Amino acid sequence: MLGFCSSPRFTEHQTTLAHPERPDRIRAIWTALREAGFIDSNPFPDFSLDLGPLPKAKHKAVELAFGPAANKWIASVHTRRHIEYVERMSLLGGGILDQGDTPVGPESYEIALLAVGAVLRSCDAVMKGEVKRCFAAVRPPGHHADPDRPMGFCLFSNIAIAAKYLQQAHGIKRIAIVDFDVHHGNGTQACFEDDPSVFFCSLHQHPHTAYPGSGFDWEIGVGPGKGFTKNIGFNPGAGDDEYLSVIETQVIPDLEQFRPEVLLLSAGFDGHKDDPLAQINLTEHGFERITRALAAQADHHCHGHIVSVLEGGYNLHALGRSVVRHLIGLGG
Repeated sequence: MLGFCSSPRFTEHQTTLAHPERPDRIRAIWTALREAGFIDSNPFPDFSLDLGPLPKAKHKAVELAFGPAANKWIASVHTRRHIEYVERMSLLGGGILDQGDTPVGPESYEIALLAVGAVLRSCDAVMKGEVKRCFAAVRPPGHHADPDRPMGFCLFSNIAIAAKYLQQAHGIKRIAIVDFDVHHGNGTQACFEDDPSVFFCSLHQHPHTAYPGSGFDWEIGVGPGKGFTKNIGFNPGAGDDEYLSVIETQVIPDLEQFRPEVLLLSAGFDGHKDDPLAQINLTEHGFERITRALAAQADHHCHGHIVSVLEGGYNLHALGRSVVRHLIGLGG
């Protein structure tokens, strides 16, 4: 059984008018999943997006209710200074947190807490057996947020907080995070690079050619975490076959060796060939194939337990169609 965790309130995180990480991303996902038959709810009746023919869901997803995360879970990853900075900027009415690309509005701090809340609710649903896997369609995204600074559209590291929550609230000892966003998950890596209990693998466009300029193959972790970080950079133009080959020959063997108890996915869809922010040529079918390959590993090691969390994806048509394929790949 597949869970879906999202809220129309995620549109209340306001970025600038031309910003690629915009509220319509949530509207596009909700529209696509409703048209594919995964959900029935329609909180955006006035939003229209022609997605063309979509594959149909075999079963409905379970829509999960949730609230904002408690501050202690944000503090499990981020410094007090970081948290207070985001809160203060929102209370002041908004502004730019990073070097021009991470704007916030008056509601952004509250909505960022709600995004983490959705991810933690997804973890609870999976661990308690309410659903086998869950997809959290949230914004703002998280995988660029360092422990001490927001960056790259990201305020709090949703996926890293989820890993800490699974360890502390559910007693999970080995967690794998696979990040297939087109940009390196530098924030997630910073959270766990010295932690051997979390295996982090990032598949991204080569750092010489893409933001944030990190994620080289020699970045493998430090101290006791050395060997538990893996970075795989793809040259511009790489597509479905290149990604699947790397997953089969490198990622799956590493997961086999690590034997995680839960698999977390940083699900970025900005590697799609139509996305404006990168030069990777994945298709929505490719995202389904990637998801199926990773889901098979979760079935083998984790009782099928997967929590998938939205990261990037900025072409609305490609995003909506790719998320549908992702949920089909998760087993929906």
